[in-house]
Amino acid sequence: MYKIYSKIVPDKLLHIIHRFEEIIEPRNNIIDSDEFLQLASMKLPKGYTFKPHHHFYKENPTSKVIPQESWVVLRGSVKCVFYDIDNKLLEEPILKAGDCSVTLEGGHTYVILEDDTIVYEYKTGPYEGIEKDKIFID
Repeated sequence: MYKIYSKIVPDKLLHIIHRFEEIIEPRNNIIDSDEFLQLASMKLPKGYTFKPHHHFYKENPTSKVIPQESWVVLRGSVKCVFYDIDNKLLEEPILKAGDCSVTLEGGHTYVILEDDTIVYEYKTGPYEGIEKDKIFID
């Protein structure tokens, strides 16, 4: 797992890259439990199951939230363009099939490198539109 920290606030984790080949344990929590977005990788044997369940509504322990986002590349390749909290470019890692990126804070964009690239995008919600969700970087 590759973690990208802010240069402005060195202990602030902004972005994470998790590679497909790193999925070797039954469960690996990729994101700390105190973040809004939760993500784990799992490599499970045939027949594995767990007790059926559902989740319930609960109060959010904080009144301040930030949308967080993850991309999982299923086919093709994607260049991530990651920015620091001051909108300065940090890094541009490449994701291949099976890899994922996570943005906890800081700016980002993606450049699709192959035709017919397919990704899943996950993010915290609810989404209230561009005006209430995004600040664009020049």
